[in-house]
Amino acid sequence: MRNILVAILVALLPALVAAAEPSRVPKHQTALPDKLVPAKRTVNSCAAYGAGFVKVDGTDTCVKIGGAVSIGVGGSAGSH
Repeated sequence: MRNILVAILVALLPALVAAAEPSRVPKHQTALPDKLVPAKRTVNSCAAYGAGFVKVDGTDTCVKIGGAVSIGVGGSAGSH
């Protein structure tokens, strides 16, 4: 089970990194046009699954990456 999860994470990692990085457009290409056009509104097709789900580019797959960390400490004292 752990190997499957690692394989899925490795497969999705490039798409997630690309989505998280800001665009690397040179400054000379960021000039505003003479006439501004209204921005297109995109509908999150994955919203039906809940908050935090995003669509993987080029597919109809919705994913949500999450995790948790826990630390357990134990001890015992025996009577002599």
